[in-house]
Amino acid sequence: MLLLIVAVICVILEAITESVFDWRKKHVDSLSRKKGDQYALDASLAASELAEDVTVCMTTKDEPFPDEILNWSGDWIISYLCQRVVPASLLEKARSGAINFHPGPPQYPGIGCTNFAIYNEEKEFGVTCHHMLPQVDSGKVVAVHRFPLLQEDSVLSLTKRCYSAIAQLYSEILLDIVQGRPLPQSGETWTRQPYTLKDFFELCRLTLDMDVEEQRRRIRATQFPGGHGPYFDINGRRFVLEGSKAVPR
Repeated sequence: MLLLIVAVICVILEAITESVFDWRKKHVDSLSRKKGDQYALDASLAASELAEDVTVCMTTKDEPFPDEILNWSGDWIISYLCQRVVPASLLEKARSGAINFHPGPPQYPGIGCTNFAIYNEEKEFGVTCHHMLPQVDSGKVVAVHRFPLLQEDSVLSLTKRCYSAIAQLYSEILLDIVQGRPLPQSGETWTRQPYTLKDFFELCRLTLDMDVEEQRRRIRATQFPGGHGPYFDINGRRFVLEGSKAVPR
């Protein structure tokens, strides 16, 4: 039995079938072309092809897990592009293990990992599969996939490439689980405490006395369509940078 928690979708795989398919060939190309929660939807569809009984529970990051999920017990929990912190009481019910797919390498735990990597002008980025503990992004690392961080990357373009890399890593780890193989052990470790929402908001903050280069780095690292972007606080009012304009909020 496997519990798959994907973005706003929770999927319980009640029984794994013996048939194994080439998930990567069938799904990774389509994943790389789709947006938002469609990545998670495709991941749940891929997993369901290995299961006889699948239960899907739709929820948002602001809603509590439903009772049927909190009362689940089985072998594996897989968290895939899930923005929710899985409670320790649920992690304890996974007999074989609980793993998460994180959209950043072990050097960038927590939230805003793409933002901080762009701000630091890294040359390389990646995604991580790791065992889950009650503290986010702290469990032993299973595997890491790395790829170049391009000079022309925006937060949006880097995020899209992270999703494609996670899809590939997910396909490999999912097949390991279904075929009963032990999970890899990368030997890598997390190198710092997870970035927090407070850290991210501080990165978004611009001031009038910042030099132009610092402003440029922060703007590039925090502009994202529909997201919380760079801002100025002036005389008690907040102005969010949208394009070349500062819009009061």
